[in-house]
Amino acid sequence: MRFRSRNYINSWGRFFWFAAFIVSTFVLFNGFSYSNFRFLFGARFEPVLKFARKTPTANAIVSGEHPVTQILSVRETVLLPDQVILFLKYPRSARLFTKEELECVYLSVHNPSPVPWLKQSPARVDTEQLSEQIVRCPSGPRGLLITVGSKLNGVFPAGPTHHWDSLAYEALVDNDNTTVVFVKGLNLRLERVFNASRFECVYGEDFSRLKLVLRSEVLSIAQEIVRCRTPLIVLNSKKKVNSSVKVSVRIKGGGTLPSIARLGFLSDSGRDPLPTRKPHETCICTMARNQARFLKEWVMYHALIGVQRWYIYDNNSDDDTDQVIESLFNAGYNISRHIWPWVKTQEGGFSHCALRAKGSCEWIGFIDVDEFLHLPSGLFLHDVISNLTSITTSFGNISIGEIRVSCYSFGPSGLKRIPKQGVTVGYTCRLVVPERHKSIVKPEALNSTLINIVHHFHLRDDFRFIDVDRRMMVVNHYKYQVWEVLKQKFYRRVATYVADWKDEQNVGSKDRAPGLGTRAVEPVDWSSRFCEVTDTGLKDRVLQNFANPKNSLLPWQTTSNKKARPWFVEEKNTSKVQEKEYRLL
Repeated sequence: MRFRSRNYINSWGRFFWFAAFIVSTFVLFNGFSYSNFRFLFGARFEPVLKFARKTPTANAIVSGEHPVTQILSVRETVLLPDQVILFLKYPRSARLFTKEELECVYLSVHNPSPVPWLKQSPARVDTEQLSEQIVRCPSGPRGLLITVGSKLNGVFPAGPTHHWDSLAYEALVDNDNTTVVFVKGLNLRLERVFNASRFECVYGEDFSRLKLVLRSEVLSIAQEIVRCRTPLIVLNSKKKVNSSVKVSVRIKGGGTLPSIARLGFLSDSGRDPLPTRKPHETCICTMARNQARFLKEWVMYHALIGVQRWYIYDNNSDDDTDQVIESLFNAGYNISRHIWPWVKTQEGGFSHCALRAKGSCEWIGFIDVDEFLHLPSGLFLHDVISNLTSITTSFGNISIGEIRVSCYSFGPSGLKRIPKQGVTVGYTCRLVVPERHKSIVKPEALNSTLINIVHHFHLRDDFRFIDVDRRMMVVNHYKYQVWEVLKQKFYRRVATYVADWKDEQNVGSKDRAPGLGTRAVEPVDWSSRFCEVTDTGLKDRVLQNFANPKNSLLPWQTTSNKKARPWFVEEKNTSKVQEKEYRLL
C-alpha cells in the first residue's frame, strides 16, 4: 500500500512538471510566434493597436449606453504643433465616412466616463487608400484623449498617440532594396553625415520588446533621413508586409523612436534603377500649402514649356488644392497629389519625391508654386537641358547630375491686389541681383544620403553640377507679392532648418522679407518695395505665345477642361501617329 502511494505521488509529480513544461512552452511559443514566426513564414501579419488608457471607449464603440458594431479603428494619432492627425483604418468592405459625418472627439484622460468632454468638426478628411483615411482635427486642451466619432455610430476607440517631435513617420524601400526612413527627433546638423554605427533599424509590430523585432544595419544617416539594410525576409514577404510592418530607428545603448512608418514599396523596387528609357523627360516636384488659386497657372505654364509630370506634396492645405489638382488631371495633365501632413519637412519631402520619381523622370526640378522657369531663348525645357548637358560633357568628360538655375526675386510691382492675368503677367519689377538658386536634378545622380537643403542636393562622386547662364534659363521667383498673399508666409515656413517668420531667431535670413520684422503688419509703401529694374521678359513671352488671339485670355483664365497648348505653333507629321512639334515664338 505504501509502495502504491509512493508511485501515485511520483506519477502526479511527473505529470505536474510535464504540464508546467507544456504550458510554459506554449506561452513562450505563442508570444514569439505572433511577432516573428507568423511574419517569417508568410502568415497574416497585423499591427496590434494599444490604447493610451483603458476606458469604455477603448474597448467598444460607444453610442449612448450601448456598444455598436465596430466600423473603423484609429490606427495612429500624431500630435502636431497646431493640429492632430488621426489615421483611420476601415474594413475592406466598409463605406468610408464623409467629412460631414465625422466628429473630432476629446475625452478626459482622468475621467473614466465615455461622455465626450468636447466635440469639434474636423478641419479636413482625406482618403489615402481604399480603406484608409487621414483626419485633421484641431488641437484640444491639454490632458485630453483625442479620437473620432460619428453622429450615428458614437465614439470610436482611440489609437496610440505620438508626439511629433520624436517620431519615425515615413519609410520607402528604394530600388536597391534598402529602406529609407524619415524621422523627427534625432536633431542632426544640416548637411552633415553622422556616424551610422551608433544606430540600428528595427522592423516589427511592437518596438517596446526588442527581442521580438528584426534588426538591421544603418548604412547612412544625415539630417532627418536614415538608410537601412532591409532584411531579406521583409523583401521576400513584400506583398504581406506592405501595410503591416513598421520601421524605426534605435540609438544603440539608448531608446527607439516611436514609429508610424509602415513600409512602402516603389512600383519598380528591385528592378533596374536605370531603365533605358523613362516615361518622362522633365518633371517638377513641389511642396505646397493653400496654393489652389495659383496652381493652375503654375502647372499650365510649365506644361507649355515642356514639363510632362507634376508631383504635388500637399502640406496641410485647407483650400481647394485637391479639387484644382483633380480638374487638371481630368484635363489631361499628368499630375498627382501626395498627402504630406508633416510640418517643417520640406527637405525630407523632396527626398521622398526624388525616390518616387527615379523610375519615371529623366530630370526633375524642385521649385515652389511662386517660382516659374523662364527660358529667354524660346526653346523647350528638355532642349535646354539636352544642350547644357551635351556641351559640358563633350568638354569635361563628366556626367552632369544637377542643373542650378539662378532666381530673380520680383516685388509687388505697384500692385495692391492679386493680378487677374496671373503672376507671370502681373509682376514685372524685381531686384537686380539674383537671390540663391533652384535645381533640376537627375534622380539617380543623388547621393545615397539624399541630403538636400531645398535649393540643391548632394550628388554621387561620379556626378557634377553646373550653373546655368541666365541668358539660357532663370527662375522668376514671385517672392514678394501683394500683401494679401505675402502675409501667409508668416503662418509657418515649410523647411526644417529655416526659422518661422514669427520667431526672433535668424531675423536677417534671406528667406525673410527684409524690413518686416516678426509681425504681419503691412508697411505703407509695400506695393513699391523690391523694385530695382523692370523685367517684362516672361510677361511678353506668355502674352505672345499663350494668349487666345480672339479674346486675349490666357489658358489659366478659362474654364476649359482641355489641356492647353500654345496658340502659335508649327505643326508637322512625324510618324503614322499624328504628333505636333511646337516652337515658341
